[in-house]
Amino acid sequence: MSKRKISIEDIARQAGVSHSTVSRALRDSPLISAKVREEIKKLAQEMNYVPNAIAQSLQNQRTYTVGVVVTSIADPFFGELVEGIEQVAKQAGLNLLLSASHGDFEQEIAAIENFHYRRVDGILIADSRISKHYTQQLTPFTVPTVLINIDTEDKDDIFHSVAIDDRLGGSLAVEHLIKLGHNAIGYLGVGDGSKAEQQRLEGYKMALNQAGLPQNPDWVAIFHRDQETINDIDIGKKMLSQLVAAGVTGIFCYNDMVAVGALLACKELGISVPQDLSLVGFDNIALASYITPPLTTVSQRMSEMGEVAMTMLLDLFQGKTVENQILSPFLVKRASSATVIVRKNSAISV
Repeated sequence: MSKRKISIEDIARQAGVSHSTVSRALRDSPLISAKVREEIKKLAQEMNYVPNAIAQSLQNQRTYTVGVVVTSIADPFFGELVEGIEQVAKQAGLNLLLSASHGDFEQEIAAIENFHYRRVDGILIADSRISKHYTQQLTPFTVPTVLINIDTEDKDDIFHSVAIDDRLGGSLAVEHLIKLGHNAIGYLGVGDGSKAEQQRLEGYKMALNQAGLPQNPDWVAIFHRDQETINDIDIGKKMLSQLVAAGVTGIFCYNDMVAVGALLACKELGISVPQDLSLVGFDNIALASYITPPLTTVSQRMSEMGEVAMTMLLDLFQGKTVENQILSPFLVKRASSATVIVRKNSAISV
């Protein structure tokens, strides 16, 4: 038979005080003297008292939980993002509830509604699709909400956001390849309809335009997801040959997982990286530094983004005014990209 839990009544009986006195002392109420508060807390500890979280949440209208919606729990990007969120939440005594939307708007809405049903104190939504549609559908959601990795555009009165400058990131990746002498640079995308991909592609085109380099439509390969369900690594493997056939010498990949897939395809096709082809990713997930060759990539500062978003949510809990933030990415140079030496009719990376 399980041992009965110690209650506030048990502590009150042992201390010879009222139930309300114990309750106030455990909540650090100024109505109770510091001496009595410490004595009651010490007694509660000695009696192995465990607070009733449900009762506390009903009393102060808080559940000390935060709902987090991510696209996929299998993507390392979101693992590092949630790690940053958790670090700040843990220090604040908050628990996380995690849900995956798989890039589907209806699943995202269902997750948000479920979090409201569970009375979470706030919600963090990563790689959201809600900035495009259904604003009216979202207005009833009244708990503090922060979007991660996408700006809120015209919905600043409803949501707050922490995002990366994807356009700048795309430009950094392509500018790096241009400095290495590449002038036939491809883009390999996933076709997920996100604003992140749109802006990274814009950054790719901006860098080529500013350098006075040609923009060949055959150098842009974007997978159409309505054809089949496929992960980012397989997209990289599937689409790499299309760009190689178009004659590119360097490729900017939408993210690191796509770049990993492209690298695997290169090995299958006997293409040496970076001797024959340079690859640049985006995200700087931990895996990027361990593959062979280590991947040159644009760091999206995932852990920091999670920390900033969670800190913003804590400020909103306290009624503070917060400003939306756009973080600047930076390039991490590794061995998957190299200088091109043009020899007659061929281009060789060295």
